[in-house]
Amino acid sequence: MVNRRVVVTGASSGIGEATARRFVKQGWNVVAVARRADRLEALAADTGVDTFVADITKQTEVDALAAYLRELGPIHALVNNAGGALGLDSVENSDPDDWTRMFDVNVVGTKRVTSALLPLLRDGVVEGDTASILMVTSIAGHVAYEGGSGYNAAKFAQHALTAVLRLELAGEPIRVIEVAPGMVKTEEFALVRFAGDAAKADSVYDNVPDPLVAEDIAETIVHSIELPPFVNIDLVTVKPVAQAAPHKMIRGELKVR
Repeated sequence: MVNRRVVVTGASSGIGEATARRFVKQGWNVVAVARRADRLEALAADTGVDTFVADITKQTEVDALAAYLRELGPIHALVNNAGGALGLDSVENSDPDDWTRMFDVNVVGTKRVTSALLPLLRDGVVEGDTASILMVTSIAGHVAYEGGSGYNAAKFAQHALTAVLRLELAGEPIRVIEVAPGMVKTEEFALVRFAGDAAKADSVYDNVPDPLVAEDIAETIVHSIELPPFVNIDLVTVKPVAQAAPHKMIRGELKVR
């Protein structure tokens, strides 16, 4: 397909930025969406992507994104990557405001963008082709762990949203894909989770042999969307070999017993 266009949210850093770069390498036209204009400008200067500054938790900004894309031309894929975690407190002790923020971006934000762009995805489908909606969730949306609390709850909800959407779109040439990463070492995820405490953020990855990096997930995302149009991968779980579960992480050298 010529002139394929993909929209990637949360594209100013981490998995989103790596995904935008990977799509460019594969010849796609990319619209990178995020809140931070300066980071998007740097990405555009380096890769040539189109950019749009928007906070997906605000409906007016999502509506403006949809209007911009309608003028730009058809879109063929959407990567709902924007999200994040706040804290590791228990259900009892965690801050309800943190829960609200996590649900707003991970769940409601995903819903806002998906609802706004679905008509444009439909318009972009040509005979014999398939549009793609890909959700970047987390293994935290599949396995509960102590300290997960609000993030577990938000990601479980995002996983459910994805499954329901797939059922609702059955019969249309639109596939719904979920990529659920495990531990991925990025510049900001743990730092944001721990409110800027760099030492605590760095400790998450201490002595973990070969944690995944953003480019590993980006490769999975692009591969899933570039499969033949009749193939749908419902769920891909991607973890480093050292991680058996969210709460089971090996630190130190991996050795054959």
